[in-house]
Amino acid sequence: MAHLSLAERLLQELGITEPNEIDLEAIAYHVGAHVRYQSLDGCEARIIGHGDQAIITVNSRSSYRRNRFSIAHELGHWRHHRGRCLVCRATEVGGREAMSPERVADDYAADLLLPNYLFKPIARQHPKLDFASVKAIADLFEASQTSTAIRLVEADHAAALLICHGFRGRKWFVRSPSVPSRWFPRDNLDPDGFAFGILHGGKSDDAFPRRIGASAWFDHWEASRYDVFEQSFRTAEDEVLTLVLIRDDRMLEEKETRRGWR
Repeated sequence: MAHLSLAERLLQELGITEPNEIDLEAIAYHVGAHVRYQSLDGCEARIIGHGDQAIITVNSRSSYRRNRFSIAHELGHWRHHRGRCLVCRATEVGGREAMSPERVADDYAADLLLPNYLFKPIARQHPKLDFASVKAIADLFEASQTSTAIRLVEADHAAALLICHGFRGRKWFVRSPSVPSRWFPRDNLDPDGFAFGILHGGKSDDAFPRRIGASAWFDHWEASRYDVFEQSFRTAEDEVLTLVLIRDDRMLEEKETRRGWR
């Protein structure tokens, strides 16, 4: 049996075999946490615990899927950071330091909402990585498109990068394991790129991935030799999310340098 995370073990202990069985409030109750909703300012959720009981408060003004993630995130804190009082601010998914409490809670939430033992078989039914597939899978799990896209990219569903930009430049990115580290995305969007037009020019979201020169996304000296495929959509008034798909196998080759392999 494949290795299961703590969140996935909990789901299997509860006999969950389908995405629509992932009831976050019931799971919270099972582990001693009660969920309540109220208007919150400056944060999406918080958890306060004493002994083996806790109260999770989530922002009643947020969307249903945002609240699902918030509950799962707080359950991550309940599992890993019990005894501490934490306030979770409305920061972007993916923008955490690797070992911070917030990243640990994010990872637990991803495993709870998109458990690999259910996610991977369903993802295999969508061989093409694009935002249409992302949306179809996200709808099935009642998860956000951003979380689902991160899961697909990090699972190496295809050679790709997922990059989030705001008006001030790149916020965060994730890279498929098959993509060499030399392909590091630019800080700022290329004015000739499709994502720039969506974020700054009011253009519509991309309906499908479109070919573009790799130098629009990477400043590596090799980039001018290749093309990639880009698909972007606006996630907020000041934010755009982009899939950069690498379909040229030459870009995925590790290169030998004077200092050795990289």
